Amino acid sequence: MTDKQLKIVQAAVEIFSEKGFAGSSTSEIAQKAGVAEGTIFRHYKTKKELLLSIVAPIMTKLIAPFAVKDFTKVLEADYPDVEQFLRAIIVNRLEFARKNFPIIKIFMHEIPFHPELREQFKETVAILVLEKAYKAIRHFQDEGQIIKLPEAATMRLIVSTIFGFLITRFLLIPDAEWDESQEIEYTINFIMHGLSPRKP
Repeated sequence: MTDKQLKIVQAAVEIFSEKGFAGSSTSEIAQKAGVAEGTIFRHYKTKKELLLSIVAPIMTKLIAPFAVKDFTKVLEADYPDVEQFLRAIIVNRLEFARKNFPIIKIFMHEIPFHPELREQFKETVAILVLEKAYKAIRHFQDEGQIIKLPEAATMRLIVSTIFGFLITRFLLIPDAEWDESQEIEYTINFIMHGLSPRKP
């Protein structure tokens, strides 16, 4: 990237993250980047092309390889029990979200509206991670540590609970006084036992 392109991309990440794609304008991005609006259109034909030029390469070349490599290490490690497995996943994703949240936020905002991003996600992350996650789920099911639901349903329930914690932590109320260690334990306890009182 040229120096001007880098400034445009950095400005676009900040503004898309703050206002969303639909609520942002190229004039705002140009002002933030300190360039003329025409400069943006010399490099990117449309605002959508600018969005895809940010998110798609970052997913493909930056976040995905490290996220998948890092995450698969966690998924493939040997854990004595499912609680330790869940704790390792939550800690790993918490740190990943902390480092990459502006891009994650743009991706979450825009993936429902741009099929290209959904395909990018499937190709770069979902396919590479899912089978390893299913293998871990089957392992703990075979050991009797978790109930035998379909793998996809088990995965969805675990992911939605962890994702709910991360969204609340970084997006909904980021300025709250978070005790992350305690929240991790609450999340694990909820995944393992739901809200039902434990039977004696």
